[in-house]
Amino acid sequence: MRAVVLGEYGDTDVLRVVEVAEPTAGPEEVVVEVVATALNRADLLQRRGLYPSPPLAGFAPPAPEIPGMEFAGRVIAIGERVTELQVGDEIMGIVGGGAYAERLVVHERQTMPIPASVGLRDAAAIPEVFITAFDALVVQGGLTSGLAALVHAGASGVGTAAIQIARAIGARVIVTASAGKLAACTALGADLAVDYSTEDFVASALAFTDGDGVDVVLDVIGGDYVNRNISALRTGGRIVQVGTMGGGRTDVNIGMLLPKRATLIGTVLRSRPLEEKIAITRRFAAEMLPLFDQGRLEPVIDSRFALGEIAEAHAAMERNANVGKILIDITA
Repeated sequence: MRAVVLGEYGDTDVLRVVEVAEPTAGPEEVVVEVVATALNRADLLQRRGLYPSPPLAGFAPPAPEIPGMEFAGRVIAIGERVTELQVGDEIMGIVGGGAYAERLVVHERQTMPIPASVGLRDAAAIPEVFITAFDALVVQGGLTSGLAALVHAGASGVGTAAIQIARAIGARVIVTASAGKLAACTALGADLAVDYSTEDFVASALAFTDGDGVDVVLDVIGGDYVNRNISALRTGGRIVQVGTMGGGRTDVNIGMLLPKRATLIGTVLRSRPLEEKIAITRRFAAEMLPLFDQGRLEPVIDSRFALGEIAEAHAAMERNANVGKILIDITA
């Protein structure tokens, strides 16, 4: 099968499509013919050797290093103990890696059905960012109806998903974005979109909440945003850190954190045990997946590339001009 295999780390020129052996399913796993996958910031880090993936399912060691953390495709083979899926089912899901390939292996309970309102190719834009946003805002952040969230990088994949989830559950949402992306954020349902380059998001968040501060902050930036997030937070609020695009090291003002009785949570999906990935996938499928067919959630797709154009796709993400997801079409 064709796959992008990282034989070395570096710039986009290390992304090469090669032929590799196909993976085989274990007893509770399925083999998926991948129709489409999507880019995530973690893929860029992995390409540079900064975010190694766990061993790939379905391969005997040493397994090839194939990036790709989400997929949409069709089941083409099943393990002997698989009970919920059958050959021909169209599914989507998150994986630790391996989605930049024509085939992958995944545990059957780590998959979700494709919403009827979403095409199979477009469904690749759902799993990673919507589960990440749901887990950060609702599961770990405790966001519910009537509360307020501050979401950084509102036009990113996670940001566009977070806006929609917050609105769908009846919460208010403030986002930060560059000037050219503010309109896209408000069109998705953001109550307030703040230009991070010219406006003070702390002042904007406090004004929006009548001085109380937001209940939850979803941050993919890190760096000097951490102390500012604390300032924007209400007493008892939570900051959920899901990325560090602005830097992984900073001085945290504990003196501000303590009187607010605030919680700072760091989280990733990729390195979690299988059981935890299954649990969050199942909860998302039960609570959020029906909202796609109700027209309350939808994948936001910026652009799409063929598998052979993977280097161009990575370059497009690094330019940071996309609103929503960049997809990779793999098979017909």
